[in-house]
Amino acid sequence: MNALIVVNNPDDWGFDIPGVEVVRAKDYVTHPEYSDRRNLRVYNLCRSYRYQALGYYVSLLAEARGHKAIPDIAAIQDIKSQTVIRLASNEFDDLIQKSLAPLKSERFTLSIYFGRNTAKRHDRLSTYLFNMFQAPFLRAEFVFHDKWQLQNVEPIAASDIPEQHKEFASEQVREHFAGRRTSTPRRKRYRYDMAILHNPEEQEPPSNAKALQRFTRAAEELAISAELITREDYGRVAEFDALFIRETTNVNHHTYRFARRAEAEGLVVIDDPLSILRCTNKVFLAELLDRHKVATPRTTIIHKDNLKEMAATLDLPCILKQPDSSFSQGVIKVETREALRTEAERLLQRSALLIAQEFLPTTFDWRIGLFEGRPLYACKYHMASKHWQIIARDHEGNPRYGRFDTIPVEIAPANVVRLAVKAGNLIGNGLYGVDVKEVNGSAYIIEVNDNPNIDSGVEDAMLKDELYRRIMEGFLRRIEHNKAGNSR
Repeated sequence: MNALIVVNNPDDWGFDIPGVEVVRAKDYVTHPEYSDRRNLRVYNLCRSYRYQALGYYVSLLAEARGHKAIPDIAAIQDIKSQTVIRLASNEFDDLIQKSLAPLKSERFTLSIYFGRNTAKRHDRLSTYLFNMFQAPFLRAEFVFHDKWQLQNVEPIAASDIPEQHKEFASEQVREHFAGRRTSTPRRKRYRYDMAILHNPEEQEPPSNAKALQRFTRAAEELAISAELITREDYGRVAEFDALFIRETTNVNHHTYRFARRAEAEGLVVIDDPLSILRCTNKVFLAELLDRHKVATPRTTIIHKDNLKEMAATLDLPCILKQPDSSFSQGVIKVETREALRTEAERLLQRSALLIAQEFLPTTFDWRIGLFEGRPLYACKYHMASKHWQIIARDHEGNPRYGRFDTIPVEIAPANVVRLAVKAGNLIGNGLYGVDVKEVNGSAYIIEVNDNPNIDSGVEDAMLKDELYRRIMEGFLRRIEHNKAGNSR
């Protein structure tokens, strides 16, 4: 892909990069010759990305023309968003504190040139911020109040680089365009590139290491090059044709931002951001399932105004769920009025709404895996020994699991599978794990999970390699559909 540097005034650029064209922003925006060109990577180094300024239109029109803009419109919005800046500060708090620990001042400005700073100790933090916000030259402002916090991020125009930084910045520019610091070039036998987002430090990931290997192998058999990436690769999303999230998702989390960015870049993405949004909030699920007459345990939404009434009238025992609970965490069984009131008050400090659900005792829960609206696997997750959930945790949060049985979908109870498919299809057309309880022959939806567990030796026990192949074939169909649409 050819590189094009776009600046307000080429005279202010100041760097000589052989083979890289430098053009005026006004020319890129208005001259038809740039609109007609293909396979361009546009480096937007305008002075301002303010809404409807020239710099804003450079990235906006690059997206419309099928060019790859750095930064793209999503990154420009992130730079201007205090919410995203706070999330970035919180998410990489340890890295920020470690990098800035020796400083004695109350404010610090970090200048970033293609992910590097003049002080090597700040390289990891600089790389993270470059991947997060993508602008080639960035200035990050930090303030100290009990601890260091990221306060502001803004682009640096080439003309605004401090004199003492120009030699270093020039070196980083030349290095970037010489080596491009991108992923290893795709080998010729691969037609497409897939990123598999995972967290190698996650204690309870949705796929174990062997399953990730099997996903990678299944992709490669279909001429898709699959690369494992982590949250520090946020800025590389546009390099791929597809994103497969194999890290536990949440809306206030980098996994959701990855999904949003991938979707904005036109990638095939599973889980898509809408599925994450819908599945990770149990209040939404309760309302959705009720509106479509899908059988569930009796469910009540609790808030501060009805807590007193609910605490006096709900049948006990019942299950309290915080809306974003997962892996049995944030899910509490209460057996007395006092416990109901106490636990509900505690959970309502974190969320304006809670779920109270009828307790249906069973020795196992069904998990029906769905992909593209069709059942993929059927598992019985048995309750942990002497516990009412499939996962029991000790006082330190360490998990203890019940056993599992994976059976062919064809011999699972038809009403369980049918109800799971109906519930999953209300969410979307992605990859879901639907939890179902079976009581006296009747089936009840407990929840629909995005990003369901697929572990080697568990969910794949029946289909084995075929399970991974079916998912990768779905990716391939979607990628080819995207490419066909873009070529018209």
